[in-house]
Amino acid sequence: MDNNFDGILLSINGFTIELQQSVLNWLILCILLGVFFVFAGKRFEKADARKAPKGILLLCELVVDLCKNILGDNLKEQTRRFLPFLGTLIMLMSISNLLGLLGLQPPTSNVSLNIALAVMMFLMIQYNAIKKGGLLARLKELAEPLWVMTPLNIIGEFALPVSLSMRLFGNILAGTIIMMLVYSVFQLLMPFGPILYAVIPFLHMYFDIFSGLLQTYIFFTLSSFFLSEQVCESEE
Repeated sequence: MDNNFDGILLSINGFTIELQQSVLNWLILCILLGVFFVFAGKRFEKADARKAPKGILLLCELVVDLCKNILGDNLKEQTRRFLPFLGTLIMLMSISNLLGLLGLQPPTSNVSLNIALAVMMFLMIQYNAIKKGGLLARLKELAEPLWVMTPLNIIGEFALPVSLSMRLFGNILAGTIIMMLVYSVFQLLMPFGPILYAVIPFLHMYFDIFSGLLQTYIFFTLSSFFLSEQVCESEE
């Protein structure tokens, strides 16, 4: 076992399962967000539609509107259909990308998690592509404009999950490593370190807040664009 392992080890019938900190953070985040959804849902059931929302209701409406803006430009009339699933993922990824502000390892710095998310989006796109016209129509689409282009079209399809996962992984992990190096350098520069710590908030603003939210926006903008090609009617 790696001495630098920072997660939890589970032994089941002689098998050892390693749960890294990033995966644990994702699972905890899913549980907390699930509890929040249940609580918010009960508040909406009791809310008076004649009164302006406030507190948690206002926060939820703002988040939903933000998710609609991210997905709506591409999915258009299909936005409402995919909003519950994709909106939930947007909130999960946004919060997970911000966990570096709390000194926790962002789940999206784990390439396995990012690949799982990207493959899930890839399968959703392919499922809707087959559902739209059937398997034969999908195979014919991959052979356009000439059948000799089929291998390149297939490679292009698989390039999407690779691009989504690696872009997200690279940017989030790079930000985490850079902040760790900055803290290490500042400790070596004692006693001037405390003075240099004044720039830390600005570095966190860029690497954790700006970059984290930007990567979430890019991930779901690209995903919804390719999904829209399969579920939205093409404009003449």
